[in-house]
Amino acid sequence: MGLRGSKSKKQAQVLMLGLDGAGKTTLLYKLKYNESVVTVPTVGFNVEMLETAQSSPGLTVWDVGGQRKMRPHWKHHYVDTAALVFVVDSWDPKRLGEARKELHRALRNECLKNVPLLVLANKQDLPGAQSPAELCRKLEIKKACEGRPWFIQPCSATTGMGLEDGFRRIVYLLKNPFKQTQEDIKVKMKSKGFTVANLLWITIHKPTSGHEGVE
Repeated sequence: MGLRGSKSKKQAQVLMLGLDGAGKTTLLYKLKYNESVVTVPTVGFNVEMLETAQSSPGLTVWDVGGQRKMRPHWKHHYVDTAALVFVVDSWDPKRLGEARKELHRALRNECLKNVPLLVLANKQDLPGAQSPAELCRKLEIKKACEGRPWFIQPCSATTGMGLEDGFRRIVYLLKNPFKQTQEDIKVKMKSKGFTVANLLWITIHKPTSGHEGVE
């Protein structure tokens, strides 16, 4: 995935949300320009276009401010969203309850029904950061994502670790049907010697229709 610009081709709108201080803008510019920039709280939004492989849609990423006064305006960006990215500060357990509440509220909106979700567990480079498995449990992602494809990616906005992998996962979820993502993950994990029970932090949850999912 080339992430320096975008050619003229079909674009998929990606909405990036999260609490203020989670690191949304920092990781977006690290991904786009491979630079660590000092940011101030986003009032309004930032928009960047990311280039992908020729056979994949480009990504237009909307980074919307996460301050409390900005969150009621999130819903105005939901229409035409192809994928949702929710950034979490893994190093600040005191705000996980607040993050969980805002994530669940967004996912309940009808405009985001069945939209793929990527949770970026940011600040994994800091000592004491909570693991993706811990965050998965505390954010109650399984409960919130019944019937929805989702993925949680450890990352660091300052070092760039995990950012490209996370956005590659978005492209994959956009290109592949829900059932296919289930089968692909099963095959890949089986080849690595994992069982389904091992996949706590890499999950495509069981859909409401009763078809078997990866948990």
